[in-house]
Amino acid sequence: MTLLSRARQLTLRFDVTNVPIWLSATVVALTLLVLSPGPVAAREGLFNPQSFTLDNGLQVVVVTDRRVPVVSHMLWYKVGAMDEPEGRSGIAHLLEHLMFKGTPSVPQGEFSRIVARNGGQENAFTSHDYTAYYQNIARDRLELVMRMEADRMRNLTLTPEQVAPEKLVVLEERRQRIDNDPAAVLGEEAQAARFLNHPYRRPIIGWQTEIEALTAEDALEFYRQWYAPNNAILVVAGDVDAAELRPLAEKTYGKVEKSVLPARRHLVEPDQHADRRVSLTDARVRQPMWGRSYRAPSYVWGESKHAYALQVLSEILGGGATSRLYRGLVVDQPLAVSAGADYDPTRRGPSELSVQASPRPGVDLDKLEQAVERIVVEFRDSGPTDAEVTAAKQRMSASTVYARDSYSTAAHVIGEALATGQTLADVEAWPERIAAVTRDEVAAAARLVLGGPTVTSLLMAPPDSEAAAAQGSRPGTPEPASSPSTIR
Repeated sequence: MTLLSRARQLTLRFDVTNVPIWLSATVVALTLLVLSPGPVAAREGLFNPQSFTLDNGLQVVVVTDRRVPVVSHMLWYKVGAMDEPEGRSGIAHLLEHLMFKGTPSVPQGEFSRIVARNGGQENAFTSHDYTAYYQNIARDRLELVMRMEADRMRNLTLTPEQVAPEKLVVLEERRQRIDNDPAAVLGEEAQAARFLNHPYRRPIIGWQTEIEALTAEDALEFYRQWYAPNNAILVVAGDVDAAELRPLAEKTYGKVEKSVLPARRHLVEPDQHADRRVSLTDARVRQPMWGRSYRAPSYVWGESKHAYALQVLSEILGGGATSRLYRGLVVDQPLAVSAGADYDPTRRGPSELSVQASPRPGVDLDKLEQAVERIVVEFRDSGPTDAEVTAAKQRMSASTVYARDSYSTAAHVIGEALATGQTLADVEAWPERIAAVTRDEVAAAARLVLGGPTVTSLLMAPPDSEAAAAQGSRPGTPEPASSPSTIR
């Protein structure tokens, strides 16, 4: 995924209050050298951030954009669903909901009402790797939201009476977004099949039976362990600079004491030797889908030297109307109504490269799968052409213009990168690292990833269903090849 598509997604995400469940988490790497006691301006690059660290360990990053008197204030905690204790899946996401229940100085419901009364928007989201809270608000209201966010970093109060109804909200969210959506159900099952040992196999929202068993004490224990300034990153983008922000940060967040943090788990995902196949037949399916995922390194996991080449590979193989999959399956034959590929390098653990396609009416899914396999195998064995690499890199580099165009995109890209183990320097260097990718590097990445064990997922309508009749032949084919990467 290019920065262009990332910027478009994030513009939508932050312009609405109801955060979408599907967020592809491909992003640029990021940076920073926070060893200096004062603000350090990064060299000319993608966002040109400044950074400093408070005495309590809170890392603060500032991206100045003076075009409008507005800021995006985002607080990222380096904890997510992968850090949950066994048997308590969903606690990270439930706690995200419970963070709006109030403190002694900001009673229940007042946080959101105060933000709204001051013309702002706010929300939060949870992933496997992090949890983040944000407010988009006028520049002269920045100190207000900083004070409230700092307050609930350590002063959250919870009672069983507050937790019980919120669990019902989360369970209803699960029913609506997962249980009532065949593609989401299949995505959840496929995600569980992708990983043998890593906690990525668990859904971010949690399994229903484990959500039902969560208690107020579970939430408070998780909160006390992980919510602290020395486990957080504050990113503020918009009409402010480091010299203006530092006294505000010290006045608000600087008063919060750091704590002793537990060690984050780094579970080893064992080598995989067998292909897996997951299929779901459901009468509600209106458009069958087929998908396949290949385990891949990320920026910080596995053979990470391939991460930039894999982004170029994904663009060539399935990044748009000129990609090999789209041309081969939608334009030239045609067998599919859509086809593409995706790769997310911003994970603390194993990542994946996925390909997916959805058949045209009357197309046999076996035939579609065979056609995809021919394209992928040819790409793996022969590699890309020089022209394909050049064109893909040009499209990806052009996307940085759109990324810079939104202050909220900058805050998200930087926060996600830092929360998953990158540096500010990585983020700023993304354009030049993509530009430096060679044809041989893309070919090597293809041989590494596209030759390994796969998980194939198929979403089908039953043969006697209305959708299958409209399909004109055996229904069947995959999922949007990815489970939700963030949950609100």
